[in-house]
Amino acid sequence: MAFVYTQPYFKVYKFVSYFYKPQKFTIYKKEVHMIITSCGNSVKLAKQLAKKLRCKYVPLEVGAFPDGDMLMRFKAKSFKKKKVVIVQSFQPNPDMSLFDIIWAAETAKDLGAKKVILVAPYLAYMRQDKRFNPGEAVSSRIMSKLLNKSIDKIITIDPHLHRYKSLKDIFTISAVKLTANDLIGDFIKKKIKNPVIMGPDWESYQWADKIAKQVGAESTCLAKTRFSYRRVTSKMTKDVEIKGKNVIIIDDIISTGHTIIEAAKKANKKGAKSVTAIGVHGLFVEGMDQLKKHVDYIYTTNTIEHKTNKIDILPLVLKELAKEE
Repeated sequence: MAFVYTQPYFKVYKFVSYFYKPQKFTIYKKEVHMIITSCGNSVKLAKQLAKKLRCKYVPLEVGAFPDGDMLMRFKAKSFKKKKVVIVQSFQPNPDMSLFDIIWAAETAKDLGAKKVILVAPYLAYMRQDKRFNPGEAVSSRIMSKLLNKSIDKIITIDPHLHRYKSLKDIFTISAVKLTANDLIGDFIKKKIKNPVIMGPDWESYQWADKIAKQVGAESTCLAKTRFSYRRVTSKMTKDVEIKGKNVIIIDDIISTGHTIIEAAKKANKKGAKSVTAIGVHGLFVEGMDQLKKHVDYIYTTNTIEHKTNKIDILPLVLKELAKEE
């Protein structure tokens, strides 16, 4: 038998509702297991990571008592069962940055964190990898020893590995070395035509040669001969055509800029159309005035916040931290 409804629709719905019992659905909000914070040097990057990973950014207050003792406080009551990620470049103020990281890591663990991860875009102290003069501290080993005791994992970008083969030579915790090579190569492809890649010294050639192969350009580097503290000569280890080319000088660290300047002088003398300096880590401890006299453009990654930042390392760190979710 068929039923024909002639009543208004709302009454039909009422009739049907006697037979249909709506089911209850519970919507579960995804539990956030990761907390992002910073001691002050990399707040912008830390907040970007938190947004992309859809996890909470917890501010960290770093101050002092009247007598100068450190006063540190997370704006959170507990990190129970959470992974806490401290995003902190070691520039500026590397000594204080190291101390802040240790303080923050120990506090996070005391608040219940199950794992503390340090993202150090720029890792300081790595250049002091041996005792160059009697009585000197081997800073890289002291730094790593302190971090080994306070954090569970370190992620860093292109650390200065010269006498060390890998981070495992000094770190007993999980240590991940990421590289900005591909990011720099992509930047060059988009921005600079007809390039020649130059390493300002032999140590930097590992970056220059890999990036040159990526962009399909020739590469060379300078070899130094030091006669005294002030008298240094340099020559190209491989002759390449410079005249009329856009020379790109690539180094891991631009500190005083003197090494870049010497390479730029050589390129300009050989008739370079333009000279560009690209550094993974831009410290610029003596400013940029002298450097600007010899190079046309200066670009860096954002491992250290600076006005020259044009190459974003966010995708590198994001990919690595995504493994922790």
